[in-house]
Amino acid sequence: MNKIGKPRLLIIGCGDVGMRLLPLVRDRFRVYAATSQPARHAELRAAGAVPLTANLDQPATLARLARLASHVIHLAPPPAAGAIDSRTRNLAAILPQGTSLVYVSTTGVYGDCGGAVFDETRPVRPANPRAVRRVDAERVLRRWAKRSGGRLAILRVPGIYAHDRLPLERLHKGTPALVAEDDVYTNHIHADDLARLILLALFRGAPSRLYHAVDDSDMRMAEYFDAVADACQLPRPPRLPRAQLREAVSPMMLSFMSESRRLRNDRIMQELGMRLHYPTVQSALAALPAPAHQG
Repeated sequence: MNKIGKPRLLIIGCGDVGMRLLPLVRDRFRVYAATSQPARHAELRAAGAVPLTANLDQPATLARLARLASHVIHLAPPPAAGAIDSRTRNLAAILPQGTSLVYVSTTGVYGDCGGAVFDETRPVRPANPRAVRRVDAERVLRRWAKRSGGRLAILRVPGIYAHDRLPLERLHKGTPALVAEDDVYTNHIHADDLARLILLALFRGAPSRLYHAVDDSDMRMAEYFDAVADACQLPRPPRLPRAQLREAVSPMMLSFMSESRRLRNDRIMQELGMRLHYPTVQSALAALPAPAHQG
């Protein structure tokens, strides 16, 4: 804790969500933003953060982050390959005792749940390497929190969207979606609501507590694409059976379209006091600015 002036907050991986978070925290913290790209320093500084060059893949560059801040928000993704999240391991190695940390994970840690509705007590069952690395990161941070007395909150986040984060390119290309009988349930959170939720978790999250960072939507994936297409006055995507879709989309996209789950969000509402600005995808699409409606 900085004894003079504001407490210090370190954001690791200050991308789109981090930039949405900065206006919410810069008045109450002295904010530091770690980036591996020196070219982003001016952007981060203009948004109210003190930029620092650091690379989670290069442990030697992290020394200046040690004992820098009493609060940390970890938004950086794992590496693109492997079974472990070496980046989170490198970060945990330099985190001081007693740090308050929010880690933004993924709902993908559950794998395919057959459309089941469930809360945070469900065991993880990652079905692809990306999710395996996320589970590793969560376990590393849990061990760190137990060892160091740190206060950890883990947000499991689904598909993030916003008016400038919609699947318009996919719709323009006419990439097919699944027919109704093969379709999967998917979960969503608006990027602005996620930024607000991160701040609530930082102050109100119980130690080593899991939270589903999801809205109230109950949609199948193709229904989401249809809703976006309608709101942006674009053609709805064609529908294909799963057997044919395998030939039309990438293996990564197919993996997303093979996992069906519906996550409960009671904890963020009751424990964190979250009030969603965009409780459903439909409510956000209804508030789209005019240019987006024109596609």
